[in-house]
Amino acid sequence: MKKYKQKTRKGALKRFKITGTGKVMRRNQNMRHLRRKKSKRAVREYKVPVEVKGAFARKIKRMIGIA
Repeated sequence: MKKYKQKTRKGALKRFKITGTGKVMRRNQNMRHLRRKKSKRAVREYKVPVEVKGAFARKIKRMIGIA
């Protein structure tokens, strides 16, 4: 009898990265357009990835096929 494999959700795989310690990282919002209005400090801070926490992180890991 053939076993089924879990399919990876490719959209989630492209948007989130898993670190070596298992943290789920995402990009910041507000970096797409209208950057002239924003302060230089804000634009620099938007470039730094942010950790996803809690139940949503577990859900993302399940979508990617880690957990």
